[in-house]
Amino acid sequence: MTDPVEFIVKKLPYDLSSHGGLALVGRLFKRINLPAMIDPQYPVRSGIAYSDILKCYLALLTLGKNDFEAVEGFRSQRFAHQALGLRAVPSSATLRQRFDAFGCDWSELADRINRAILGLHIDGAPIDFGALSTGHLPLDIDTFVMDQSDTQKEGVSYTYAGVDGYCPIALYLGTRGYCLELDLRPGSQHSARESEYNIERALSTACAVAKAPLLLRADSGFCSQHLITQALRSAAALGRELDLLIKWNPRSAPVEQIAVQRCADVSSTWTQLRVGKRECLWSEALEPIDIQAGCSPALRRVYRLTERTLDKKGQPLLFPEYVLEGWSTTLGPEIEDEQVIALYRDHATHEQFHAEFKTDMDLNRLPSGKFATNHLVCALAAVAMNLLRIVGQHTLHESDSPMRKVALRRRIKTVMQELMYKAARIISHARGWALGISGSDSGFAVFERAFGKMKAA
Repeated sequence: MTDPVEFIVKKLPYDLSSHGGLALVGRLFKRINLPAMIDPQYPVRSGIAYSDILKCYLALLTLGKNDFEAVEGFRSQRFAHQALGLRAVPSSATLRQRFDAFGCDWSELADRINRAILGLHIDGAPIDFGALSTGHLPLDIDTFVMDQSDTQKEGVSYTYAGVDGYCPIALYLGTRGYCLELDLRPGSQHSARESEYNIERALSTACAVAKAPLLLRADSGFCSQHLITQALRSAAALGRELDLLIKWNPRSAPVEQIAVQRCADVSSTWTQLRVGKRECLWSEALEPIDIQAGCSPALRRVYRLTERTLDKKGQPLLFPEYVLEGWSTTLGPEIEDEQVIALYRDHATHEQFHAEFKTDMDLNRLPSGKFATNHLVCALAAVAMNLLRIVGQHTLHESDSPMRKVALRRRIKTVMQELMYKAARIISHARGWALGISGSDSGFAVFERAFGKMKAA
């Protein structure tokens, strides 16, 4: 048995950074010319430029930190200044004060920054958001709970999950998890309430950054005639094709009566899934939706009736149990009923994106007691997620990337571990700067290649 080596702890005479991945984030800031988007609109006569404040906080979010005090670590790091192009680093008190003062105004600014990020071309190609087998880009919308128990923060209320907190609404584009919007809401607000405005903004961004047809997917909490109509009108105003796939809310539908009718109908086709369980699929046309003159998209609903005569332990039931589900869609008849259900089943992937916000980016507990400030934090978190998603999609899928199983995307946590928290030495030589990566680093090749790809044109 070998004893551990007795190391001598030594302070090195040169600069090291454990956040080498900030160099990639800084490159993306340069690509969209972030100061030009902010400073002319919010000029300062003296003090720290607002672009530097937003750069610092976005960088913190890409490292999985959302508390304002974490910015103090940047103040003594020369690398952070150089990688992000900072003229100065704000103190934690200044950062908090600016966010409190401009929470509402900067939320709209965050949307413009997000659109610029998603519209980037990396190595000459637009971002691959990930399309479905039908050729559509999914636009997934849903709410989730941020637990803020035992706090007195503004807007915190009782949520559907049984805890006190917030209930933000998120919209994701494509199958790779790019976030169009993360809009903070009070915990007691219903999913569908005012969601048409979120959809309108998200559609505008999606149409600006992608050309493929869109498929809006939502669960039964968004089953609303008003919401469906407004979504189609927003798409028509933008001149873009939008299909819908929304789970039906049966509310007070007579399930037993429908089951008796389907069982008595000799034309009904039942599929035996296992002993004691079978299902029946059918669809029906609904009334078309008038969104504007001469444009009324066809709407149909796919139903699935499941009959169980055995319980989960194999015991026979005295009476059959029936479960009725439905999905309302504008997809044409070329998309079969089974495919409609499969497309909706894929919608569940967005739950992983929610988890990345709450765990990987540590956003389950928001940093401020003011609702407007926390709203801005969420808006910037959507930008930070897209920054990390771009970095991960253009590095961790290469043949020489660090060993990982084959996947269409990498979790935000993986991107942070492999790229953002990369040890690097900062070297000044011959009037230039070098970022030294360890020779034993398995991710050096993809890091170097990505840094070159993200260079401003």
